[in-house]
Amino acid sequence: MLARATDTLPEGPHWRYEPKWDGFRAIAQIDGRVVLSSRSGARLDRKFPEITQALAAVPGGATLDGEIVRWGGGKLDFDALLRRNRASARTAPALARTEPCHLIVFDLLRHNGRDITRRPLDQRRATLTDLLNGIDDPTLMLSWQTSDVDEAMEWWSGLADVGVEGLVAKDGRSRYRPGHRGWLKYKRRVTTDAIVGGIIGKTHSPRSLILGRYDTGGRLRIAGRTTDLSRRQQEELAEHGLHKASAGHPWPATLAPRWGSRERIAYTRVEPTIVVEVEPDTATTGHAWRHAVRYRRPRPDRTPADVPTGLDTE
Repeated sequence: MLARATDTLPEGPHWRYEPKWDGFRAIAQIDGRVVLSSRSGARLDRKFPEITQALAAVPGGATLDGEIVRWGGGKLDFDALLRRNRASARTAPALARTEPCHLIVFDLLRHNGRDITRRPLDQRRATLTDLLNGIDDPTLMLSWQTSDVDEAMEWWSGLADVGVEGLVAKDGRSRYRPGHRGWLKYKRRVTTDAIVGGIIGKTHSPRSLILGRYDTGGRLRIAGRTTDLSRRQQEELAEHGLHKASAGHPWPATLAPRWGSRERIAYTRVEPTIVVEVEPDTATTGHAWRHAVRYRRPRPDRTPADVPTGLDTE
């Protein structure tokens, strides 16, 4: 289940509020063995062996929904998650000791082998709390939740320095609907995902990115351009494998003047497989963000299919 952005935090007796943790979304299935996977379906068992080991203590027949996070230096460390995600089965155990991660669990989808997604959130939460209370391992954490909007806003302001992005609001009466944006996210700034369809510069050191979004008809459209990347950002992206596109890329060889350029823009088309998180403003022209957007980070835990269509920011 997913969340959509909101400008105002909803209030009422049925609303529940949780911190919006900055990590990798993960689903854990426990059935004799543990299967830990990302939202895109990529297996994470061997990359995070400390979490896999902790999940082995959960009674069989359970499916948990949560967020993998790394605490480092008193705050959430997304860069460490990226390092962990690149780890091989051989190097992951050592990283698990030096950069241990946690799974913050916020929902229970299956219990004792039964699908409970049709039960209200409040019932699922109560069952999840009982399930985790019997497990004494700090690697697994129950996500904070409150029905008090004042307490939630204290989290919103007080947890900013440790990297909590905002709040997620959920209706306690609602069932769990996979793929549906039924939750609300109340963030300090609007960020969203986009697909890298082209670069300005070289694949091993891109100066900026040309971003794409699929429209509702399945066509990959040019959606924007990032501001210039720092050296660290260039190196970070290069590690995720930017490859020149083969024949059939839908974009033209050069781009019409835009984003402050008075001349056609020369760039290199790349295979549209890499997803990045960006911070656009609200100005749009046609099917694209009018101004260059700020690049924030790669999202290797997501695939192009996870990216919203059009210019939606959810």
